[in-house]
Amino acid sequence: MLFDTHVHLNADQFEEDREETIRRAREAGVEYMTVVGFDRKTIPKALDIAEKDEKIYAAVGWHPVDAIDMTEEDLKWIEELADHPKVVAIGEMGLDYHWDKSPKDIQKEVFRKQIALAKRVQLPIIIHNREATEDIIELLEEEKAEEVGGIMHCYNGPVELAERAIEMNFMISLGGPVTFKNAKLPKEVAKAVGMEHLLVETDSPFLAPHPNRGKRNEPAWVTLVAEQIAELKELSYEEVARETTANAKRFFGINP
Repeated sequence: MLFDTHVHLNADQFEEDREETIRRAREAGVEYMTVVGFDRKTIPKALDIAEKDEKIYAAVGWHPVDAIDMTEEDLKWIEELADHPKVVAIGEMGLDYHWDKSPKDIQKEVFRKQIALAKRVQLPIIIHNREATEDIIELLEEEKAEEVGGIMHCYNGPVELAERAIEMNFMISLGGPVTFKNAKLPKEVAKAVGMEHLLVETDSPFLAPHPNRGKRNEPAWVTLVAEQIAELKELSYEEVARETTANAKRFFGINP
């Protein structure tokens, strides 16, 4: 039994076969999923999908690439949706220095506002990080994000910064890149971080794991992520599945 903690079943790529994708995931042993919404289009879809399935949950937030588009009304809307019974986290939020649509100072401002929002509603946060690990860790420390904790989604930074995140009550979530032959950092993190701090995810439809790299990713393939972690940590697949699922359920406040 696995918990895919970060999936975009609300993406257009799943419009034609969403139900079949969910069925394939369940057949592969993926019982739980968190669908992440990050703008005006994807948030309602995430909630709709979660409402239709007892073991699918939702996260609501605003993506850093689109930080420049976020209004106070958007922020208020996300805060109102935090009361929804299937919403288990605020995000994804964070910093993305790869794309230049939103200036860094605006990204940081929107990031800080969403951390404050999460503290008001007492929900954990999901961090999007691209080429900004050090700035993200420093900002989380400044904003005392340990009050709610969170998930370093698809973590790709060094072990030392993962340890600083763990000190702030953050989980380290690994996805498809941990299976890539040339992905040194995620493999080092998988080996170094204790099982009690690890989660698994796909980030579907993105970042498909080896040997499916380049294809549309889907939740069923989180099994490949768990298999790689088991191999790196010299544990059984069953132990990795059991521990990461228990971690996710505890973290999201989901009762057995």
